[in-house]
Amino acid sequence: MADRESINFKLPKPLAAALRAAAKERNTTATNLVIQGLHHVLGNVDSIETDVETRLHQIEAQLTKQANQQDTQPVQGVNDSSQQRLEQLEQKTEAIATRLAQLEGAIALLNQRSSSGRRQSYNYHPPQQQLQAYTGENLAKRLGIDLATLEREQSTQTSKDFERWCRSKDPGSLAWRRSDNGLYHPVK
Repeated sequence: MADRESINFKLPKPLAAALRAAAKERNTTATNLVIQGLHHVLGNVDSIETDVETRLHQIEAQLTKQANQQDTQPVQGVNDSSQQRLEQLEQKTEAIATRLAQLEGAIALLNQRSSSGRRQSYNYHPPQQQLQAYTGENLAKRLGIDLATLEREQSTQTSKDFERWCRSKDPGSLAWRRSDNGLYHPVK
């Protein structure tokens, strides 16, 4: 991170109190929150290296924007190719969310191994998205198995055992249930 310069400025008391409370809740400093806010307003500034926490915040904002754009698109009258593109986009979004969770784990591990006296962590909570039903082939890809294994496990286990098994394989620890139409739906 670049060298820091001290700047004094006055904030309204309620805003200063909210800043301190948010910093405490996120287990970070008020300075780091102000830096994140400035990055949000100013964008990338030359010769400033973006820290991991700020970059994760930027990625979260991008994902939220994409999710909001998806929510505003009309669903009725969607043809097959559009439906397939939507499913592919959902899978890519889930892959990004999974990758972000892996990055969060790596950051937490690095923070634990850090020899510095002060330990900070960033608890990233990706925006929750409503998952759509999956075909057997798509669910198998999500679980990291082949379709034959998925079908075998589904047919040989009780529904509760199958849900538990899916939860153990799913990158988001979700359980899945097969409906009468052959699609797999996430269990809440």
